[in-house]
Amino acid sequence: MGAYEKAFRQSIEDPEVFWGQAAQAIDWDRRWDKVLDDSNAPFYRWFSGGMLNTCHNALDRHVAGGRAKQAALIYDSPVTGVKQVFSYEQLLELTAKCAGALVRLGLAKGDTAIIYMPMAPQAVVAMLACARIGAAHSVVFGGFAAKELAVRIDDAKPKVVISASCGIEINRVIEYKPLLDKAIDMAVHKPESCLILQRPQATAALTAGRDHDWDQALATADPAPCVSVAATDPLYILYTSGTTGSPKGIVRDNGGHAVALAWTMKNIYGLEPGEVFWAASDVGWVVGHSYIVYAPLIHGCTSVLYEGKPVGTPDAGAFWRVIAEHGVKALFTAPTAFRAIKREDPEGRLFKAHDLGRFQTLFLAGERTDPDTLHWAGQLLQRPVVDHWWQTETGWAIAANCVGLEMLPIKPGSPTKAAPGWDVRILREDGSEAAPLEAGVVVVRLPLPPGSLPTLWNAPERFRETYLTAFPGYYFTGDEGYVDDDGYLFIMGRVDDVINVAGHRLSTGAMEEVVAQHPDVAECAVIGAADSFKGQLPVAMVVLKAGAKTAPEQIKDDLVRMVREQIGPVASFKEAVVVARLPKTRSGKILRGVMRKIADGRAATPPSTIEDPAALDEIGAALRSIGYGQAQGA
Repeated sequence: MGAYEKAFRQSIEDPEVFWGQAAQAIDWDRRWDKVLDDSNAPFYRWFSGGMLNTCHNALDRHVAGGRAKQAALIYDSPVTGVKQVFSYEQLLELTAKCAGALVRLGLAKGDTAIIYMPMAPQAVVAMLACARIGAAHSVVFGGFAAKELAVRIDDAKPKVVISASCGIEINRVIEYKPLLDKAIDMAVHKPESCLILQRPQATAALTAGRDHDWDQALATADPAPCVSVAATDPLYILYTSGTTGSPKGIVRDNGGHAVALAWTMKNIYGLEPGEVFWAASDVGWVVGHSYIVYAPLIHGCTSVLYEGKPVGTPDAGAFWRVIAEHGVKALFTAPTAFRAIKREDPEGRLFKAHDLGRFQTLFLAGERTDPDTLHWAGQLLQRPVVDHWWQTETGWAIAANCVGLEMLPIKPGSPTKAAPGWDVRILREDGSEAAPLEAGVVVVRLPLPPGSLPTLWNAPERFRETYLTAFPGYYFTGDEGYVDDDGYLFIMGRVDDVINVAGHRLSTGAMEEVVAQHPDVAECAVIGAADSFKGQLPVAMVVLKAGAKTAPEQIKDDLVRMVREQIGPVASFKEAVVVARLPKTRSGKILRGVMRKIADGRAATPPSTIEDPAALDEIGAALRSIGYGQAQGA
């Protein structure tokens, strides 16, 4: 029995022993009474009775344990031209000062704070400072619309908002303070104080009595000590992207979160303390929370905070520069980032200019990894490219090739097998278990492992209704997929992305895999558009690689032939249109649901997280050119 199989079996058959052993990697102020508390099932809790502090585990213990001078955080910002390295000692000093400033503003254990910040080191400091004093933080993606920020203010009810004067994109400055002021005006709940970082690219006007300058506040603050909190107390609230109306706040606790993330750094990502890890994400997303801030620091690694893009800052070689310059061992990013790099530099010429001698593994997640991108990256890097699958709700990977335990053979299109702790099942609609290779709904048998959401913020019944009622005894992932004869998991897409063509359930993801194989296609999305005769028909939107010379009509003919050959005539794949770009959220997720509504002529309100609203207008025009979306008129 291999190391992976041994760990997985123990985690499912004896989770209390498995996670109790994992918890030895964490400093506890008080040992737990029970590893798994099932007294209020299905609201399971981990390490009940235990007391600890997450900031202590991320900073103080490493300074005391000999890592004071080691780099904790490397800030690399091509949009500002600034690079900074913060040792564990320096990051602790800043965090303790920030915590002291927050205490002076009245923030205390049990309170909440909203952090509305760009990708600056102070965002990491603010998160850790809240954890230090036992206040739950809710990071809202910098530049979020005022209305959406107001909704989150009213739901989280923060005593303090921590923000900055601006954020910086490739070629523009986005002033945050006017958005924050407008959001506070709109919100029913009024925060008592705002702590504002003044960035040199824009200076914000401060409201007397409410707003406080970051630098001045920290300069006069006394360092605050760590406050011990219950393992089951909330560390943070993270609202799911695209939320409108009543927001859905994912809660993460302190104890299970610290234990699970520490375990993943070694066992999933293969990192040892002192090595450099880079999650090319944003602190506003769950990946940023888990793998820019908490997991690397809890494990004693060096984390890279990158304020830039995969292309345009300055070119498609940006990732290679960062990996080479900072000695990155493993990179975690979204497939869409590598599709952008492939589109701009399909031959990988910029890659050859950098020495990636210390780089070992590329991890992709956040969006389905098409095999073409996986193959391209693998051939270019000559290193393992590991697809893995997880959600905002879960906080870490549900399925992964656990590199630190045992590298299993890679199967393109699969995130490998369920990670230890995750009892993944495929169920039919009647709740019975599907056979190997039979598609069904992907669920996880309860209890979920540590680090996953124990509930929703102030909405336990909504948590139950959203995730636990579709299949009692299981967590509903919202995805459809299957397991093959070797136990490998394949995610076909969201349940809504599995389309019904004349009674046949077909995966749009499978069609995207075929479309992405075309040598001129850089990126694609396949949606199911309503059809009066067959129910739904697939429509592909494709973005071409830079320098592609094939005519759009020829591209369409090629793709129709390829899908017919590889999936079959049953797919009824007949339409493909070339577009300049695909509409995405800022985290890189393609807005397939919105495009599907446009194709069907239904009202389509884009989420506040959309990166470029004009992209939807282009999609609407492209769909109308082939006879879809007429009723939409946009």
